[in-house]
Amino acid sequence: MDQVSSTGRTVHITVTNAYDLKGFKGDTPVTFVRAEFNQAVLGDSSKITVSPEGTAKYNFTSGIELSPDGGITLDDLAHKPLFLTVTEVLPKEKKQKDEKTLTLGQAVVDLLPLLEGEDSFETTVPLHPVQGSPLETPSPGSKQCSLDVKVFVTEPLLTAAQVSASNLLKVTLEAAYSVPESFMPVGLQQNYMVGLQVPSVGEKDYPMVFKNGNLKLGGEREVVPRPKKWPIANILAPGANNIPDEFIVGGPYEEEEGELNHPEDKEFRNQAECIKKRIVWDLESRCYLDPSAVASFQKRIADCRLWPVEITRVPLVTVPKGKSGKLEKTDDENQLSFHGVAYVNMVPLLYPGVKRIRGAFHVHPYLDSTVFEKTKCLFSLFRDTGHHLAHNNKAGGLNSPLSKPVSKNLKEEKAVKDKEIEGRARPGDLQAPSIKSQSSDTPLEGETPLSHNIEGQQYLEAGTYIVLEIQLDKALVPKRMPEELARRVKEMIPPRPPLTRRTGGAQKAVSDYHTQIKSISRAILDEYHQMFGKQVIKVGSDVDSETLEEQKCQLNYELNCSGKYFAFKEQLKHAVVKIVREKYLKTTAFESQEELQTFISELYVFLVDQMHVALNQSMPDDMQGTASTIHTSSEQLRLFAFEAEVNENFEMAAVYYEERLVREPQNLDHWLDYGAFCLLTEDITKAQECFRKALSLNESHIHSLLLCGVLAVLLENHEQAEIFFEDATCLEPSSVIAWTLLGLFYEIQNNDIRMEMAFHEAFKQLQARTLQTKLKSAGTIENTDEGVKIEHSFGPWGAVQDSATAMKSEGLTGIKLRSSHTLSPHLPAELQPQPQGPSTVLSSLDEFIEESSKAHSESQEPMMTLQPLEPSLAQKSSNVLLKELTAKKETSKCQDSSAVLHSTPYASPQPPATVFMETIRFLMKVNAVQFVHRVLAHELLCPQGGPSCEYYLVLAQTHLLKKDFAKTEEYLQQAAQMDYLNPNVWGVKGHLYFLSGDHAEAKACYERTISFVVDASEMHFIFLRLGHIYLEEKEYEKAKRTYMQACKRSPSCLTWLGLGIACYRLEELTEAEDALSEANALNNYNAEVWAYLALVCLKVGRQLEAEQAYKYTIKLKLKDEALLTEIHTVQEMVGFGDPSF
Repeated sequence: MDQVSSTGRTVHITVTNAYDLKGFKGDTPVTFVRAEFNQAVLGDSSKITVSPEGTAKYNFTSGIELSPDGGITLDDLAHKPLFLTVTEVLPKEKKQKDEKTLTLGQAVVDLLPLLEGEDSFETTVPLHPVQGSPLETPSPGSKQCSLDVKVFVTEPLLTAAQVSASNLLKVTLEAAYSVPESFMPVGLQQNYMVGLQVPSVGEKDYPMVFKNGNLKLGGEREVVPRPKKWPIANILAPGANNIPDEFIVGGPYEEEEGELNHPEDKEFRNQAECIKKRIVWDLESRCYLDPSAVASFQKRIADCRLWPVEITRVPLVTVPKGKSGKLEKTDDENQLSFHGVAYVNMVPLLYPGVKRIRGAFHVHPYLDSTVFEKTKCLFSLFRDTGHHLAHNNKAGGLNSPLSKPVSKNLKEEKAVKDKEIEGRARPGDLQAPSIKSQSSDTPLEGETPLSHNIEGQQYLEAGTYIVLEIQLDKALVPKRMPEELARRVKEMIPPRPPLTRRTGGAQKAVSDYHTQIKSISRAILDEYHQMFGKQVIKVGSDVDSETLEEQKCQLNYELNCSGKYFAFKEQLKHAVVKIVREKYLKTTAFESQEELQTFISELYVFLVDQMHVALNQSMPDDMQGTASTIHTSSEQLRLFAFEAEVNENFEMAAVYYEERLVREPQNLDHWLDYGAFCLLTEDITKAQECFRKALSLNESHIHSLLLCGVLAVLLENHEQAEIFFEDATCLEPSSVIAWTLLGLFYEIQNNDIRMEMAFHEAFKQLQARTLQTKLKSAGTIENTDEGVKIEHSFGPWGAVQDSATAMKSEGLTGIKLRSSHTLSPHLPAELQPQPQGPSTVLSSLDEFIEESSKAHSESQEPMMTLQPLEPSLAQKSSNVLLKELTAKKETSKCQDSSAVLHSTPYASPQPPATVFMETIRFLMKVNAVQFVHRVLAHELLCPQGGPSCEYYLVLAQTHLLKKDFAKTEEYLQQAAQMDYLNPNVWGVKGHLYFLSGDHAEAKACYERTISFVVDASEMHFIFLRLGHIYLEEKEYEKAKRTYMQACKRSPSCLTWLGLGIACYRLEELTEAEDALSEANALNNYNAEVWAYLALVCLKVGRQLEAEQAYKYTIKLKLKDEALLTEIHTVQEMVGFGDPSF
């Protein structure tokens, strides 16, 4: 399999010293070292007397000649060790011709470092005692006997380039469990063998054979870790069978790559590995792959994904005395029995970065047609190409446990060497045709395939499986390192750290100007007090104007005479200069006098205005007004934006999203929300900008990476998409969504192998997370009712499927609604009329609003584009209820709306979500509908998925987005058939009928939804639309109750407006005005709110407020002509309200 230079090379082995030796007789025994490799004796050292301390200096050197022509190859160095046997020479007795020798121990040297590019290495290897050796019982305080060995070559066997391009394959056969009951440890001895073929260069395969399996009865589990063993016979010392520093460590079933790694297999495997019979090998066989063999190996995996691993048994044949050189051949000896095969999926070795697969694989009966169909393999390793393996099972043979030690004479061993196979067949002995993919779909002519395999069928009945590990030194497909992925992401999206706040700037200049004004005003006030006394002039008191003017003249005179006026002017000059430079960016001379005068006029107006601002801020507390500013929180703006999306008012939704960005430009969630909105409006370019901005704020944010990858796919920039998805899986390997999206990307690329890899990893992570969740829930079930966070999301038609459970660790855009109720305008006491309506209604509404409106946002920044239109009107809402609420609201804080959300997400009695359904939920949340249908196809074909209520519900939602009402109704019918009690189905059904104009059916569906014990995923829009229908049908009491529930859950302008309309129609004007004032405070750009405020003011007889409300109704262009007509009718009835007449 490998290429060695034609000149040949020599590997030199030098044994320098031995330590802690002791012999059978005497304290200073005479010993020598024998070096053996590949069944050949390399030489013996001279006889050395051991010192009393147990040290022997051998300084013995031998060599291994490498030859490309049928001799020792690099592959031999890979899988065969060097044996060093220490033998004691006993003193001659009388009449004894030859010296008598006894073997003390045997050491093993692994020559693998020579294939890693090294030209020399030194090691100290333990000398393992043979049975009966005095080394088995070391003296107290002494160490284990060891040898110092040095291995070197004149120049490296492989260049750096060859080392990089070559590879080393290791196959470890652990055991076969749950073997047939007919396997008995008594009676005729059997040789249990397992074999597979490794592709080589050309048309020949290289067979690996594991022999002499040890049949054990059940009763206990195999210990781990346990050492791996050499697949070599004739090892004298039991300890020398173990490969140095190589152990079988096992591992959880869930992390294996085989066939029995599911939770339902755990019980069977526990029984099989503890109680039932098993055959144990614990052998590791190696194979050196040169660069051409690596390419062949990789191509073979791609062509033949499943590789056959055969298992059989043949009887051990005892050779009679006198016939040691011959082997009798009979039909019984040649026949294979219990011929089975395991199909090992080698595809994971083509996954990026994967170097090892380990797992349990079912054993099936060997049938030619089935093996060919699954593996494209035309030949059996044991039956078609290895008949002589059966002949090589004599008792006392080379591979038998009863083998005799290797002969000293190399020539005597040559005949045996040509016939024997030590653990694996040599390439000259077994040259099977390639198992590569064949063009023909039928076996070769002349072959008689087995139509049945009765003995092999027992493997299936017993549930036999083998545990196998296949490991490579280097991954066949390199994986990008996280550092490289991070560097590529930085190249595409450079990080944008927040700008450092400047110490100067326009804001600082104005602030300094305010400080100087306040300082000068205090100095002037002190001067006034010194001249006229500290008498406080109260606002509104009668003061003689002549007296004030006289005091002003005296003060100006004193300031000018004392020089304080000039000092104040100089004190203010620096602040004014900074304003000119920083605020107006004037740093050069003016070109004309007119330009100078214009600028001075503009500057004067600005300075006077800012002076007034500073003076007002420095006024005493009791002199300032009591008007409060209404602020909206970021969560409220998020809710308002969703409401605008539902009503397809995308312009207003964009305003809310942009307001959030202006307030907190460094909040990446705001950028992600805005990007999801752009996806909804199909503005792909702007969505990409938003997602990349979010990623620039945090390069490790998983969902920003995923969304950048999704947008790259939509824009057909596949190279960047792969970088984004791979980086996400590197940063968070446990992310189910990241692996699933990576698999979908590879599917688009038609890269089936990597697609399987990504999906397999996603299923694996979901399984691990589900198991962990079950374990946690088992211990904390009593606390499940506390601290639950319910996350909701909205779509343009209403609710998107809830993901409170599955998306908690994955979802980036899950919306945590907070109480968006804010303070109503405060009213002067004299403008508040007496309450109207029944006292019981007033008290109930008071209690309700007090509960649902406990706080407003702590944000101190006003809306960018939603400033109050008329402060005087906003502060004049006559209402006794509002007066009672004002004192309570001023001291309250913003609360999470989950405190008042009593809904529990509907838990469908369906199997756990698959990786595809979890990804669908994520994509629906971010409005990436283009991907959803592709994932739905996988969900339909997934063994754990298939058509489900949620599947049809998502299909209905996607078609509802496209206004395809017929398809939506069809899928909703399917969903209802599968889960008739799912409130989400009825909620979406109500949205369908509402959007299609069938409000009667919509009403029935909404009423059914809210009647369920468990709420739908999101009730906000259900309440809004049901209340709207009640108003249309003039069921005002029902409308009032519905809107009250909506205000209690997630108050907004629309919920308060609906409540206000219902109260107005019920002639409950006090409650109506309070609700409309709340709506106006949250959004004073809603013309309908102003219209109903005008009606209320007209009814209660407040002319000024009625005229102002009507003015803004007209200014904001009320579209409801019927409502406008109603206003005109009431105006004519009361005789005021329209100032245009």
